[in-house]
Amino acid sequence: MIELKIVEVDPQGEGALSLLREAAFEARALYPELFDSNATWPTNGPTPAGGFYLVGYLEHKPVASGAVRPLQGNVAEVRRMFVTRSARKQGIARKILNELESRAQRSGYDTLRIETGYKQEPAIRLYESHGYLRIRPFGEYSDDPTSVCFEKTLGRRNDDA
Repeated sequence: MIELKIVEVDPQGEGALSLLREAAFEARALYPELFDSNATWPTNGPTPAGGFYLVGYLEHKPVASGAVRPLQGNVAEVRRMFVTRSARKQGIARKILNELESRAQRSGYDTLRIETGYKQEPAIRLYESHGYLRIRPFGEYSDDPTSVCFEKTLGRRNDDA
């Protein structure tokens, strides 16, 4: 079995941007009513302070991504969750999410929020099965009728003991 290697990367690097573009292709196909055919492709800004961007590699090929960006206080948002079609149904999304949660907790976050689209049933099932609870759309998603949002309180760390 091939092992997934998860690495923190520059979100503006080749691997992160290739995954973002593939995710954007899928989003445009899933929600054609939301995208103008001449719309520019999304890009990643630099990693914000307190954030991180992960890419999962199989045999040196980027197949999955996920990022954490701070919101306020000890609350952060999971973003850019994506697994390529060829790498799906292998537990890779769960591994990326586990690593994001672990790093977020080590970084001092105690709550994570996630947004996905209402047509993205596999993502919704993943988040619910991973202990995330549905919440009202937050922040920039508040007025987006396609948004489904979740929140999870992370377990306590034992560093203080």
